[in-house]
Amino acid sequence: MPRPRTFDENRAVDAAMRTFWANGYEATTTEDLCAATGLGRSSIYNTFTSKHELFRRALLHYVATMNATQLGILDDEERSPVERLRAMFAAVIDGEMATRRDGRSIGCLTVNTTVELAGRDPEAAEILDRDVERRAAALRVVIAAGQRAGEIASARDAHALARYLNAVIGGMRVAGQGGADRAALRSIADTALDALIG
Repeated sequence: MPRPRTFDENRAVDAAMRTFWANGYEATTTEDLCAATGLGRSSIYNTFTSKHELFRRALLHYVATMNATQLGILDDEERSPVERLRAMFAAVIDGEMATRRDGRSIGCLTVNTTVELAGRDPEAAEILDRDVERRAAALRVVIAAGQRAGEIASARDAHALARYLNAVIGGMRVAGQGGADRAALRSIADTALDALIG
């Protein structure tokens, strides 16, 4: 009879997520995962079957966690559409500042994974595609509401503007990894909003 697990699987996934986020998939070793989770190699493989499966679970956990924050802001109808977009950018900037070490942020796990794995890992690519679509859909709703209310002057299609803001956010994440400080990231966000507001 197998011994019952004596660890919290969700906490292990969260710890692994933070390790993959800081190091990337390829550079994260099994030893790194053991150190982060407090589990032995056999426990990791017995529970998650492979490094890749643990990474898949960690990526899904990251997407759910990050989306909960951003979608909560975008869905807050007590704020005007432009206020929601400003608050979302502020949350992105705060997130970048919170993960800084040695003057650089660790960026975003989805952006990092897109660069590292999307072209050669179909499972990761599918998770990333769904994530982009979910965030773009939420942005599209807010942008369309802003256009109807006259807050957003751009006559471009709301879907195209949502993709644009997604790209801006990804660029901000990369800029944060490159060492951009809060003022530089705020300037990028303000410029993107100016392009919408007119």
